Amino acid sequence: MMFKSLTSLLLIIILGLTACSILIPGNPTESPSSGIEGYVTLGPICPGPVTVGDLNCHDKPYEAKISVMDSNNHLITRFETEEAGYFKVNLYPGTYILHPESGDPLPFASDQTVIVTDTQYTPVSIQYDTGIR
Repeated sequence: MMFKSLTSLLLIIILGLTACSILIPGNPTESPSSGIEGYVTLGPICPGPVTVGDLNCHDKPYEAKISVMDSNNHLITRFETEEAGYFKVNLYPGTYILHPESGDPLPFASDQTVIVTDTQYTPVSIQYDTGIR
């Protein structure tokens, strides 16, 4: 009986200490409070010169797949934007390379380097080129 009580007490202490360790700042299991957010657009939509005020020819939101690489070109994560082109991705502070997946050959978007700082979401704009001129 004494052994059972001691075992129960020890289990409670271990569980309590485990719960406390989750609250330690910098714990790798915590989600970062920083990252990137922004929009992806596709354009131009219309060929030739666009008439001022023509709303049909504005760049359109674009649903895209983006890879996030570290500065050594190792994959960190992949994400897909919403249909409306918006995205928000949690990332730890650091320097990242965004690699938009492109068509063959169009639409095309270039890689871009982004610096994420602590407790902030870095604004990002990704423009896919349709090739229409």
